Amino acid sequence: MGTFRSYNTRTSYANSSDQTWCCNWFAFGRNVLQKVQKDTKTDTLDNDRNCGNRIRHARSYWNCYCSISAVEQDVSIPLWVGCLITIVDTFTFLFLDKYGLRKLEMLFAFLIGVMGVTFGYEYVVSQPPQGEVMKGLLAPWAHSYDSAVFLMAVGVIGAVIMPHNLYLHSALVKSRDIDRKKPEKLKEAKLYYFIESSLALICSLVINIFVVSVFAHGLFKKTNNELLQECKANNGDVYPMAKDVFEANDNLIDADIYKGGIFLGCTYGVAALYIWAIGILAAGQSSTMTGTYAGQFAMEGFLNLRWSRWKRVVFTRSIAMVPTFFTAFFSSLQELSNLNDFLNAVMMLQLPFAIIPTIAFTSDPKIMGRFVNGLASKVCSLVLGVIVVGINVFFVVTKLQELELQLIFIILIIILAVLYLLFVVYLTIHLYISFGNTSLEDYPFIQKYVMNELSVSAMHNEAL
Repeated sequence: MGTFRSYNTRTSYANSSDQTWCCNWFAFGRNVLQKVQKDTKTDTLDNDRNCGNRIRHARSYWNCYCSISAVEQDVSIPLWVGCLITIVDTFTFLFLDKYGLRKLEMLFAFLIGVMGVTFGYEYVVSQPPQGEVMKGLLAPWAHSYDSAVFLMAVGVIGAVIMPHNLYLHSALVKSRDIDRKKPEKLKEAKLYYFIESSLALICSLVINIFVVSVFAHGLFKKTNNELLQECKANNGDVYPMAKDVFEANDNLIDADIYKGGIFLGCTYGVAALYIWAIGILAAGQSSTMTGTYAGQFAMEGFLNLRWSRWKRVVFTRSIAMVPTFFTAFFSSLQELSNLNDFLNAVMMLQLPFAIIPTIAFTSDPKIMGRFVNGLASKVCSLVLGVIVVGINVFFVVTKLQELELQLIFIILIIILAVLYLLFVVYLTIHLYISFGNTSLEDYPFIQKYVMNELSVSAMHNEAL
């Protein structure tokens, strides 16, 4: 459920980088997510506790943007109306869980199937060079890139490896009937959950490859005028829509979800346009529901709230969708697309707040017992965490060098950056102690703000 989402940044990659480089980032994201997913599910199986996460407003924005873009392509209605429609059908789908989680899982399976069929259709119709696709997966390389391309790369990681996924998947495994008092049953469940995650991520990778390859093949180094000429020659029915979207100039195409659909309609016919819209709508609905579940588990876990289902749905959706509605009402589709790319990068900035505690919890023998991470798992997870933080720092520095900001904004950004790094350091201290290192335990600050919390976690684990 938490794997098949966020296809927006893929289309933007087509004009700013080559196709081999794009596919590499999806392979990288898949491998990272597969590793941390295994850890988080182990944590929940061993502790039988509910991990939650903050309600992700940025992710809800993406959900609405994806859905209303699809609706606009289908029936050409205003963005804010599409947002309202998205809210209504999201509530409808979410209330299906009162009939049982398996019914809801069937709905997710249907949405995933729609994405696979529709995006696969676009891949078959466009016929990208298979040799280049495989080259990009096995030997990726970017011949040239700038900060815009780097923003896209960071956005892809934030879109594929979303922070709330780490907690969402931990909570979802509790729906399975497992005798958690028997270690052999836990070990068996770990194996099956790992297989389940691997299969889901492989399917996600295939869908991502479909999307990236189609737009890299069709839009890479193509200008607006070239596309308009092709559209006029190939498909006159879509040409009026293309004239409204693509400016008549020789600039390279700056693609987004909506422009991507118009491109497909111009190149492969009107059917390709509507099939793309259906696939995007399925992706948006899947993302919306998983985001709401993450908010629900946050309320039940961190806030210790036990609300009825309809109250949780209304509360979490309202907080997320009200600002999204006003953003859609006062903004254009292009502005929403640009903001969406930036929000995916924000997801990347939030990753350390989920990855580091996850590694710490699953590496602490007081919490995990016999299921604690091994040395190889610790080293691999730690390296990935360092890479994520390093990319974040490089991304922020690169963007700041491009902006001409006043002194007061520079000072504000520096303060926020310092607070961000301090919090990362605080989480790293937790991680360091969870690895079994005791050299910092004698410091009063560590004893008060770190050791006490770890002791509470261990006591809670023993109680469970």
